[in-house]
Amino acid sequence: MWKYIRFFVILALAGVGVYGLLWHSGAFLPGWVIWENRAVSDSSAEYEILLERKTVDILYQGNPVWTSPKDIKVQDALSCDIDNDGMDELLLLCWKRGRYGEHKPFWVEKDEKSWSQHLFVYEYAAGEIRPKWMSSYIGQDVTEMSCREGAPPGVHLLFISPDGVLSSWFWDSWGFTKEKTETTFVVFGDNLIHEPIYRYGLQEIESTGETGNAGKMRNGGETAAVVAGFDFLYENIRDVIEESDIAVINQETPFVEDPSLYGDYPQFGTPVQVGEAIVNAGFDVVTCATNHALDRGKEGVNTTRNFFADNKVMCLGIQSEEDTAYHPYEILVRNGVRFALFNYTYGTNGIRIPEENPNMVHVLDDENKITNDIEMARAESDFVIVFVHWGTEYAETPDEFQRKWTQIFADGKVDVVVGTHPHAIQPYELLRDEEGHEMLVYYSIGNYISAQPEESCVKGGMASFTVSLTAEGFRVTEYGFRPLIIRWEEGGKYVTSF
Repeated sequence: MWKYIRFFVILALAGVGVYGLLWHSGAFLPGWVIWENRAVSDSSAEYEILLERKTVDILYQGNPVWTSPKDIKVQDALSCDIDNDGMDELLLLCWKRGRYGEHKPFWVEKDEKSWSQHLFVYEYAAGEIRPKWMSSYIGQDVTEMSCREGAPPGVHLLFISPDGVLSSWFWDSWGFTKEKTETTFVVFGDNLIHEPIYRYGLQEIESTGETGNAGKMRNGGETAAVVAGFDFLYENIRDVIEESDIAVINQETPFVEDPSLYGDYPQFGTPVQVGEAIVNAGFDVVTCATNHALDRGKEGVNTTRNFFADNKVMCLGIQSEEDTAYHPYEILVRNGVRFALFNYTYGTNGIRIPEENPNMVHVLDDENKITNDIEMARAESDFVIVFVHWGTEYAETPDEFQRKWTQIFADGKVDVVVGTHPHAIQPYELLRDEEGHEMLVYYSIGNYISAQPEESCVKGGMASFTVSLTAEGFRVTEYGFRPLIIRWEEGGKYVTSF
């Protein structure tokens, strides 16, 4: 009997020993872990990183110089300039027993015995590998990691969890900071300032004496105590603008400072105080390439462009008299994403663009030139958006010109197209090509404000879409359209509301 007891004791001890060996080897780590095997080099090509069987070996100029510590199991390894100092760092996604090393925080009595996932960062230094930063807790389970070039600070670290959730991180002085992976847009249609609208606003300014708030709002961070002047135009959408990351409106008519240049259809001249209200409302971008852009000649373009530049609102589609170099698009950085923004108009109502400044208004004409501009923007950005003034006035369906340019934009891998000009709402859709590229197009979002009496013209809308970082890159993950109604109230006030 004792013989059998001794046999089972030895068997149990052997089992414990095997279990211990397996435990220490990491055999019981989660099944979702993907163990990579790869060979990469740093940007200088002096260091070669070999990851095999959960261990990293580093060669410097062909000679072995470093091996990852025996107490860690390496899941993946990358080499990139993660702290944006011009030199690569070595990143190890790895597993070790316990959360801490020898520098355990004083408030922690005992380290954990279980395996946990870590991120280790090392520096290359003249043939040596030196520890730079260690994370005892990443904040999520990670199946994949990668580096991507992006907006300043430059290189971003991406993690994908077992359930496919992606997170983005950037180096911030000492360690990593998590950043938003979603950017929300709201876009409003034609800001068409007819005489009844600007007369009412000017009367408000005269009666209250409130004007000139734009500079304070942008540069000083102050909030206007009262809604005055032309602020009534945007009072019903302020909350939506504030909740979005990027708010855009199409400024149909050019600004002027001289009251003698104020005007209605067919040649508009809009009091520059309307611009102050746009700034006060919190818009980030205005699109100004419209068929009325040259209604007040160079002066209108100069006043409009310079006003928005002075108030730090991005103005697209027009260039001032002094700005003669061609700038087909602007780059707007938000949440670490580089958005390339274009703005074109189909024409300028027969008014010729000055020969000495052919770029004063961006016109939708030269297909090859525009295609090349889009290709250049794609190389410089993460996401391309085209705001375009096109189509047939009052038509509720796209015309052949719109369809033609939609296909050109789709072939150029534009991501979103937003149309204005018809003063009527037209459909929107998500197009997908054979290669899987998607382009969201709003053919026309109608008016935001106008005094046009036609039934189609008093209905407008707000385009909204969300751009998210996914495993396949930046894509539109949500989109929609919210109707707006323009109403005339007693006293001559025009109001837009949802």
